[in-house]
Amino acid sequence: MPVHRKRFRIEEAFGGGDAAMPALSDGEIGPMHREIMNELRAIRAQMAEGRGAVVDSIEASIPRELECAPALLETYRAQIEQCEKLKVELDLICDAINRTKREIAVLHGTSFNGEEMAKVNGELGAVVGGTEHATQQILEAAESIDQAASALGKVTSIDQQKILSEEIQERVVSIFEACNFQDLTGQRISKVMTTMKFIENHITIMMDIWGGVDAIKSHAPVLADARQGDARLLNGPKIEGDVGHASQDDIDALFD
Repeated sequence: MPVHRKRFRIEEAFGGGDAAMPALSDGEIGPMHREIMNELRAIRAQMAEGRGAVVDSIEASIPRELECAPALLETYRAQIEQCEKLKVELDLICDAINRTKREIAVLHGTSFNGEEMAKVNGELGAVVGGTEHATQQILEAAESIDQAASALGKVTSIDQQKILSEEIQERVVSIFEACNFQDLTGQRISKVMTTMKFIENHITIMMDIWGGVDAIKSHAPVLADARQGDARLLNGPKIEGDVGHASQDDIDALFD
């Protein structure tokens, strides 16, 4: 009785029916295996060629890199030196800024925003007020002396002359008393000058920190006189040595 065996797909792919697979003799390799091995050998050869090309490229680039190495080292060394110089300059700038901050803090705490500046304002106000009061007192005394002198020349009575003479003497004494304002004014102005010198010294220190007066002048803005009309002509009393003022001789020469 015949035995019906199961047919596999591989058998149908090769034979299409009941044909048996081709027999292989001992040591014979099938066509598919041979092609696979050939492809593997070709891939291995290509990999070996590529590896050799990479090695050749690396070996060829080594001499060029060795030639360029000294130049690169010099470039890096120059860049490091420039960085060190830049660091030194930045340290100097940082130190100058910190010193300037300290000077500004001293000025702000001691002068501009402290009791010292309030004292300066008070002393200057007292100078103005004392000068005004003394001037008014001197003018009143001078006016009284003038009136008494005029009356003295008209009266004939000895008693009246004596009264007028005593009044003139009293007014002269009041003038002497009023002139004492200059002593107080001098003391107050001295206090103001001390504060101004303190501020000036610290400002000079800050200018020295940033290179001195000449270095600061180049950054100073141009100051324009915004006064209009007669205000442009009011430059205050002339100080000895000032230029740009008309002297009394110049004025007298206009009437010659």
